[in-house]
Amino acid sequence: MRRFLQRLLYKPVIRLTAKFSSRPKKERVYKALSKLHKAILAEPGKKGKVVSFDVQSDRFIILSDQHKGARDGADMFAGCEKAYLSALEYYFENKFTYINLGDSEELWENLFVSVKRHNKATFKQEKKFIQQDAFIKIFGNHDLYWGNDPLATVSLMQIYDKAIRIYEGIILQTTINNKPLSVFMTHGHQGDLQSDGNWFSKWFVSDIWGPIQGYLHINPNTPAFNNQLKTDHNRMMYEWSSKQQDMLLITGHTHQPVFRSFTHLESLYEALSDAKKIQDTARIQELEEKITSLHIEGEKMPDFNGYLDTYFNTGCCCFDDGDITGIEIAEGFIRLIKWTGSGKASKRYVLEECKLEELRLE
Repeated sequence: MRRFLQRLLYKPVIRLTAKFSSRPKKERVYKALSKLHKAILAEPGKKGKVVSFDVQSDRFIILSDQHKGARDGADMFAGCEKAYLSALEYYFENKFTYINLGDSEELWENLFVSVKRHNKATFKQEKKFIQQDAFIKIFGNHDLYWGNDPLATVSLMQIYDKAIRIYEGIILQTTINNKPLSVFMTHGHQGDLQSDGNWFSKWFVSDIWGPIQGYLHINPNTPAFNNQLKTDHNRMMYEWSSKQQDMLLITGHTHQPVFRSFTHLESLYEALSDAKKIQDTARIQELEEKITSLHIEGEKMPDFNGYLDTYFNTGCCCFDDGDITGIEIAEGFIRLIKWTGSGKASKRYVLEECKLEELRLE
């Protein structure tokens, strides 16, 4: 019966998830991001940290949206645990600072005690970064518990042996070619009517969607989601970031990787536009074939005129194929990376990279 219902309901459930999981309002998004950014700069250490960094020597890995669960049918992280642990081992050995950008624990569907019991290995690996003062934890909408529950301090002691400070955002600051550059990071749920402290969404996820997902074993985070045009929420995040000065914005929340303001499909479209300008016939054919293989019904080539490289999204650590994605900042580069979950050993791949000094910010 379960397999029959999976085949019957998989596509409708995925469509409904995409349609109703996010309801961003531009004015709310802009206001919330501006307010948080201003608050962090005005009182560093309260809502967020301000950290100066050296472009060449300092290293950061930004991962988000693990949604660690209770190892039941609704646990989207279970299949990605191997890749996540391999990634953390690599970044610890290579002296990265780990910025956890929110929704690390799925606390809408699960009690903390269940998440703690079933994720001991991941908490142990994260604890290594804490011991080296190289761990910064940001809360998201699904683990808002860390930011507003009086018992959060006790829970942190239970998993990390230390009550670390949890923030809503962080700002990295540096100088490149005698010009300032700031990297503003937050989970990205701000301004989303379905996520920004909405009690109805929490009830729906915990009491309706969670049990359905658990029974049907449906994970809406498919790799094919990477190959679409930006979601409305990602587009609004980009539009806000493009209006700021000397700033990059990095978020999570949408589970859709974005690099230099483009999804993978959009990057192919941009490359196609460049190939047409120089009439590179072979390259045009190659890119058109790739786009056709990814193309979603109803999409058309977007207008990229004036696009800046100001917005990045980590993607998530809960894809249904076991892969995870994230953003690295190291050796003067910013990179979109993937760790595979299939095979005997997880492997790291650089999907896209760019020197920080080459980003178009104006």
